[in-house]
Amino acid sequence: MERILVFDGSLISVWVYPWKGLIHHQMKMYCHGEEFREALAKGSEALELHKATKWLSDNRATGPLPPEDEAWAANHWFPRTKAAGWKHWAMVQPMKILTQLSLTRIISRYAELGINARVFSKLDEASQWLDAA
Repeated sequence: MERILVFDGSLISVWVYPWKGLIHHQMKMYCHGEEFREALAKGSEALELHKATKWLSDNRATGPLPPEDEAWAANHWFPRTKAAGWKHWAMVQPMKILTQLSLTRIISRYAELGINARVFSKLDEASQWLDAA
């Protein structure tokens, strides 16, 4: 079965793997602002539609999330996505140390709010963990 492309922008792509109950986003480069928000919103729609519970974030190519995008994610994207059934999150960490610290703080906060979340350095390890979740 093939993955379904949900969003394809210049900075980020999002797919759904319906048979796995998985949403997967890949940052192509530093992604923020309108494209970041649109991509994550499309991912949430696909999660709702396909009754997915897992999200794989490939953030290796991105930079730190601006405060306004972090606030949008916390106040809009997260509540909607969690209410739709999101339970497991694997994040492949960015290459830049500053960005790793920023996103690790975010993933820790979401874990405190009930998401089974882990950070990985390799995409295949993150995928395997989600397959077992």
